[in-house]
Amino acid sequence: MELKTARLTVLIDPAKKKAFESLCARQDVTPSQVVRRLIRDYLASHGESFTPSGLAQPVTEDDSAAG
Repeated sequence: MELKTARLTVLIDPAKKKAFESLCARQDVTPSQVVRRLIRDYLASHGESFTPSGLAQPVTEDDSAAG
C-alpha cells in the first residue's frame, strides 16, 4: 500500500455521484477504494507501470492482479 497520498478532484453530475456513493455503500467499499482500483486497472490494461510511494520496485500487471 502507498505511504503517501495525493488528492484528485473530479467533477461529475450530482445524480451520478449519488448513485455511485449509494452503490459503494451497498458493496461496503468507499468511493475512494473503487476509484483507486479503477486507476490501477486502467494503468495495468495499458501496460503502464508505476512505483507506489514508499516502495522500491515498480508495480507490474501481475502485481496489480494480486491486490
